[in-house]
Amino acid sequence: MNILWLKRVVFRVQRFFVEKKLPLHGYKPGVESYVDDLSDEDLIEFNGLLDWNCFIADVKGRRFGMAAWGAKRIEVQEIPDRRIVAMHEYFNLSGQHVLETGCFEGVHTLGLLQYTDNVIAVDSRVNHVVKTIVRCGMSGKSPIVFKCDVESESQDYSLLECDYIHHVGVLYHLRNPIRHLLSFEMFCKKGLMLDTHYSLPEEASDSYNIGGRDYPYKRYLEYGKKEAFSGMYDHSKWLLLDDIVGCLKQAGFNKVKIVEKRQERNGPRVLLFASRS
Repeated sequence: MNILWLKRVVFRVQRFFVEKKLPLHGYKPGVESYVDDLSDEDLIEFNGLLDWNCFIADVKGRRFGMAAWGAKRIEVQEIPDRRIVAMHEYFNLSGQHVLETGCFEGVHTLGLLQYTDNVIAVDSRVNHVVKTIVRCGMSGKSPIVFKCDVESESQDYSLLECDYIHHVGVLYHLRNPIRHLLSFEMFCKKGLMLDTHYSLPEEASDSYNIGGRDYPYKRYLEYGKKEAFSGMYDHSKWLLLDDIVGCLKQAGFNKVKIVEKRQERNGPRVLLFASRS
């Protein structure tokens, strides 16, 4: 039996039971939006129109969106996320142009829009682009949102020009994360916030070559474009933290601050800020 097919069946079963027991009411009140004016009946219908994998709350404490499955994203998502608060405190995003790489379903997009109106949000999945537009539109916000393969050799980097990059949960999903880090030099003027999984040296049993240098990485199984929380390929590359920092410095971001290292369910993760001096 195909393992990916079986996993999708399990996901659907879990999703069915999550939908049955997840309440509409009772959450911490969220940001003001046009959702506030919907009746409960309309909101239930609205939540069912798109295949949401996370949810926020309106000012009445009602659920806007849906959880994913099992124990994943079953809590209301905060706006702004703590990492965006920290990013603003570190860089001051007021009036700055911010690029969000991997907008998912617009939760972080809305968080960034609490500090600046100049947000470009991109994602490799069309359904994520649509959900981000809907979620932001219902809050009266209109960021620039479009489908984008940031690794494409034909990528027009002028479309991504920004002062700062918000980069959460994307790097390790990419086919060539080293080249992606180095590409920041071409379109990011000031700095970035990066939150990503990384590999411990003893776990990095694979490697690939860029520019005549081998970069070790941990190979992590993924489920491809059909699964919302996977990358677009069959595996991800978890780089060494020293190589991540080294690439950022090579791209011109010579001031790198490690904000936190944390151990998550799947492995180690880092939050860092990088800027040009």
